[in-house]
Parts: sequence; C-alpha cells; structure tokens
Amino acid sequence: MYLYSITSQHKMTDPNPLLPPSSHAADADTEAEPKVIVLKNKKTSFDDKIEICIGNFGWKQFLQAILVSFAWVFDAQLTFISIFTDANPTWHCNSTAAACKPSAGICNLPRDSWSWDLPAHSSIISEWSLECAGSFITGLPASSFFMGCLLGGLLLAPLADSSLGRKNLLVISCLLMSLSGLLSVFSPNVWIYAALKFLCGFGRGTIGTCALVLSTEIVGKRWRGQVGIIGFFCFTFGFLSLPLMAFLNRGSSWRILYIWTCVPTIIYSLVISFSVHESPRWLYVRGRKQEFVETLKSIANLENRGNLITLSFFGSSIELSDPKASDAETNLFSTMKIFWERAWAFRRLAAVMAIGFGTGMVYYGMPLAVGALAFNLYVSVTLNALTELPASLIVFFLIGKLNRRILILGFALISGICSVLCGIIKDDNEYLKEFQIGLELVSYFSAATAFNALLIYTLELFPTCVRNSALSMVRQAVVFGGVFSPILSAAGRKNGLYSFGVFGVTIATCSMFVGCLPETMGGAFCDTLDEEEEKNERRRGYEVLINHGLENV
Repeated sequence: MYLYSITSQHKMTDPNPLLPPSSHAADADTEAEPKVIVLKNKKTSFDDKIEICIGNFGWKQFLQAILVSFAWVFDAQLTFISIFTDANPTWHCNSTAAACKPSAGICNLPRDSWSWDLPAHSSIISEWSLECAGSFITGLPASSFFMGCLLGGLLLAPLADSSLGRKNLLVISCLLMSLSGLLSVFSPNVWIYAALKFLCGFGRGTIGTCALVLSTEIVGKRWRGQVGIIGFFCFTFGFLSLPLMAFLNRGSSWRILYIWTCVPTIIYSLVISFSVHESPRWLYVRGRKQEFVETLKSIANLENRGNLITLSFFGSSIELSDPKASDAETNLFSTMKIFWERAWAFRRLAAVMAIGFGTGMVYYGMPLAVGALAFNLYVSVTLNALTELPASLIVFFLIGKLNRRILILGFALISGICSVLCGIIKDDNEYLKEFQIGLELVSYFSAATAFNALLIYTLELFPTCVRNSALSMVRQAVVFGGVFSPILSAAGRKNGLYSFGVFGVTIATCSMFVGCLPETMGGAFCDTLDEEEEKNERRRGYEVLINHGLENV
C-alpha cells in the first residue's frame, strides 16, 4: 500500500506547495485537514502523478496546446509555398508570330514568338528564364528546402531533449525559418534562392516535432491523441490559406508571397517566447526541479490546485543526471548510440522511419505533382488542402478506438493504389480528367491520414528521454521522401508514372514495416528507456499467458 499526503485547498497560502515541507508548516491552520490519497496494490506512475497535480485536461492546457500547435500553420505555408513561387507558368503565342505552334514546345520556339500569360516576376521560372533548364534546376530550390529540413531535424532535434528544451527550440526554429524565408526575397538568381531555401528548411526541420511533443506532454494520457490532432488541423489551416494568398497575389511578384508568410511567423515566435510554458516532464527529467514546480503551479486548473503535492511525491522515479554533463554528450551521434545499444528501440526507429519515407514521398510529392494534371492549379491545391480536414478528423475520432497498425497500413495501401492508377490514366477527355484528379485527392487524403496516425503512434512508441529525438528522426525520414518529390514531380510532367507511379509503389511497400511494431493503443507514456523495457517485458509475459490460456490467473 502506498500512502501520499496532498495539501488541501485551504493551504494555498503556502507559497511553495510543491516543495518539501518546512518548519513553517507547523504554523498552518490546524482546522484544515489535509486530503489523503490511498493507492492500494498499484504503484503510482509518473503519468498519474502529473495528472493528479494539473488534471487530465483543462482550459489552460487547452489554450497552451492551441498556441503551440499554431506553429504548424507557418510550417505548412513555408513547406508548400514553392507550389506557387516555383510554378511552371502558362504561356501563349503572340498574335504576330505566325510560325508559333504550341504543340512544338516552348523550348523549340523563338523567344519573341511567345509571351507569358502573367508578368514574368510572378514565378522564379519566368523571372530567371528557367523554362528550358530541366527538371533538376527547376526542382532544385524545393529539393534544397527538404534537404535543409532533413539536416536541420537531425542536428537540432537532440537539443530539444537536452540543453534547449521543447519551447526554446521551437522559438529558435520558427525564427530561423522565417528570417531566412524573408531573406529569399532579395535572391538575385536560382542558386542564392536555393541556398536560402536550404537554410529555411534547416530551421523548419524541428518545428512540427517540438510543437507536437510540447502540446501532448502537458495533458493527461487520455487526451494526448486528440491534442496532437490540433497541430494537424493547424497545418491544414496553413495549407488552405496558401492558395488563397497566392490567388490574391496572382500577377504580383512571387517575393510578396514570402513577405506575407514570414512576417507573421516572426511575430508569432516572439509571442510564444513569452507566453508558453516549457514541458514539465522535460524540466523534471533534466533536474530543473524549481522550474518544474512553478510550471505545474501555473498550468494547474482551479479544481486541481488543491491537489498540488510535495515534490517528494515524485520520489526517485527518474534518475536525474548532471545537466551540464549530459548536455555536452547529447548530440545526433550520442542519440543514435542510445538507439543502437537498445535493440528494441533501434528496430522500432528503423520501422517507423521506413514507413515515414514512403508516406513523405506521397505527402509532399502530390501537391507538387498536381500541377502536371490538366486542372486549375489554385483549385487543385485548395482541394488537396481541404482533404487534410477529414484526414485529421478521422485520426481524431479513431485514434482512441482503432488499432494503430491497421489504421496506418490500410490508408497507406489505399494511397498507393490510387496513386499508381492516377499515373496510368491518360487525361484524354473531360471525364478522365475529373477521375484522375479524384484519384489524386483520395491518394493524398489517405497519405495525410497515415502520416497523422504515424506521428501519434511514434509518440507512444518511445519514452520521454528520447521522444523528441525519435519523433524528429521519423519526420526527417518523411522529409527525406520529400527530397525526391520535386524532381520526380518535374519528370512526371512528361510521363505520370515517373511521379505518381513511383509515389504509389513506394508508400505501399514501406507501409509493410508496420508489422514489425507493437500496438500502443491505451498504453501510458514511459519516461525512461528502462521503464519502456519493463513495460515490454510485462507485455511479452502477458502474451505468453494468453497463448497458454492463463491470462486470468
């Protein structure tokens, strides 16, 4: 039996309700009897202790989750902005050029025989005369962005688990992404532009990861899946706002679109630096106990403030290390060493990264490849963004009820099949055009659903001490799939199988790795690798009992 004393609401005059009791406690009001929680036959987990302090889900947690998740809005805008700024613009033959034949191709015609439909500065392709430069050059800025995301996520992610924390890294990443995006306005050529896009992606690499981890670590385990979905809704909102801004900006310089997206991001970065709390889990794991206490006090709901407990209640459930020593050792290589030394962790990481690679190729590739379809660019991008809403809603309602592996595998296979069919079908008539865009939308919707479920699944597979690093590596695997998407999308303008066909085969094949992972639905978060191993041992023991029909013994 475990007995823990909790201060009552009548003792809120104590300025340090979470600190170990001192001598002044004897002078407190003797008429107020302290509340007592008696837990029998069950050890209280760290999750339970946090929830006793701050509650399962309250308004303060909800508002902070929304504010943190809003980073996904700017993440989406700067991820997909290349769809419009780097678009291949339409052109027409000049009325005075009798020899101009559109079927001959723009590169086979004299330059004075045709003109762009919109001003040349509306796209980097027309402004820098890249119409005949080939798929590598035209896809270079977008590929550079994803390469920056890949490198930034790998190098910066361990800092969220070590010295910087979730909040500080989120602020720094947003500032780096927005400032480099703003500097791209002054790019004189495609090479400088690609370099700045790389820097923009480098900053962007950890935004979604930090926002997702920070928002889910301040609520109870019952609401983590649903709170994680808030970020996906924000990403959808950001994606949806992009074609609207591009449409309002049509005919103007592509540089204006960067100003519209980057300036609000800078303002947002300053706001969250002053109004968002750090993750209490991370503070406690890092040994910053006083900040941990203050954070719990600030986010606790009124009805839970009477349950603020002494710090000794948390005991030594987590072995604290010297922050200075661990900071010096925490980097990409030390994090990978941790996963390599734990075989189960390495297997999980490899499997979810493989799934993420296939999902990312479709998730980032479809919006870029949709310009090759015989459909209005603004409408098709808006429809793709709209499919993110039902994708997020499905995960929101099913994440607490459906097996994670079935959810990811099912939607990944649907996405793959529809993508391959989209590449096979020829847009010879109006009905086939509509059918083709319908297949593309179903494929993107299914990939978005699988992607959302994969991020929630990854949160549950790894403990607090490496959760941010693991989630970041999975997102970098998704981004790595996106690195190939711009070049494949450019090649797919001539043959859809080079883009949609490759997308579909890749996501369907990679999704099979889900069979290597354990199911996590309904499980509690672990905070250390040892805790996770103990849970795995209990799971395996229970599975043995089930196999022998002894689960009720």
